[in-house]
Amino acid sequence: MFVLEFKAKGRPNQYVAIDEAIRTAQFVRNKCIRFWIDNQGVGQKELYRHSTVLREEFSFVKSLNSSACQASVERAYSAIARFYDNCKKAVPGKKGYPQFKQNSRSVEYKVSGWKLSETRKQITFTDKKGIGKLKLKGTWDLNFYQLDQVKRVRLIRRADGYYVQFLIGADNKVDTTPKGKTVGLDVGLKEFYTDSDGLCEPNPKFYLTSEKRLKFRQRRVSRKKKGSANRKKAINRLGRVHLKISRQREEHAKKLARCVIQSNDLVAYENLRIKNLVKNHCLAKSINDAGWYQFRKWLEYFGVKFGRVTVAVNPAYTSQKCSNCGAIVKKSLSVRTHVCECGFVMDRDWNAAINILKSALSTVGHTGTWVKDPNALGDSTSTLAGEILSEQVGSMNKESPLLSARGVSKLGRFF
Repeated sequence: MFVLEFKAKGRPNQYVAIDEAIRTAQFVRNKCIRFWIDNQGVGQKELYRHSTVLREEFSFVKSLNSSACQASVERAYSAIARFYDNCKKAVPGKKGYPQFKQNSRSVEYKVSGWKLSETRKQITFTDKKGIGKLKLKGTWDLNFYQLDQVKRVRLIRRADGYYVQFLIGADNKVDTTPKGKTVGLDVGLKEFYTDSDGLCEPNPKFYLTSEKRLKFRQRRVSRKKKGSANRKKAINRLGRVHLKISRQREEHAKKLARCVIQSNDLVAYENLRIKNLVKNHCLAKSINDAGWYQFRKWLEYFGVKFGRVTVAVNPAYTSQKCSNCGAIVKKSLSVRTHVCECGFVMDRDWNAAINILKSALSTVGHTGTWVKDPNALGDSTSTLAGEILSEQVGSMNKESPLLSARGVSKLGRFF
């Protein structure tokens, strides 16, 4: 499964109706969370029944399509199930107790409540919220797929407008010929990554380059009166800058991952825990700006799509170990050159990339990968607006049709 996304074009009153549908979906989800809190131990069936009670009690809930209400229930139960799962696994720290949503940005429909036009360029929402017919702007062609392959439809509100996403139940694999090459990647801050061949890919630092513009927009927001229309406009302009940075980072990771996967039969990388790394307040901004999460996500996605092997290895001692003799050479973050007693001298990141590849070749298959379904690839600003979309199963085939295989570059490591 994968997702196709289109820009939705409509009239102002239609956008108001979309906002109302989003608020209603949020209301149903929060009510289900409250019902679960007050009745510990209830399951998903009880939450479905509670949504039926809500439809009878509130007219604005009844005006929303019943399948959209069910999707909101699934969102609530997804948070509950994740909390239980974390408790069973004894995850350290907070277990993710379900919280009430305050600013949802999406509403999701199943197989009812919407209808595509014959040309597949328009979609009509048939519930009583009054959304009506919306034009679909995008490069994807829905005529390649049967209507029964469209499993879910989601409406999303972003800073630059409204979008429609279609969850398509179809195979997304591509037959490719072996390249006979393997590569190890070591991500870093100085260079985005360095590979086991010694090639480096520069770090674009999208956030740092746009930080001046962000500060300007943030000052504009702080100067406006709270609750005023001008403040809302200023917040929207600030959101657009953040959205552009997010899209730049995602597209950069996507292009690099596609090139790396298409150029190699096996790609090895470190099984980094970004959540732990950003606890270092000195490097947190730069680590988040690098976008290692997106890069790994797309590596695993394209690995499945093109039939390549992706291996996540244990990052312990990859930069300390000598790739020539195997000795451990302790060095601080500021030391960028690996110098071993055996006489082996190499760039720190290049040495780490070679160690990563060696470690991967001693394992089998997709060892260490963490994506439950390799196609379930939402991004925080685009696809994960309200979660689910069939549990984000195959959530993200948002590759640009303009993408092409480009030369592979390499990486750099910061620790």
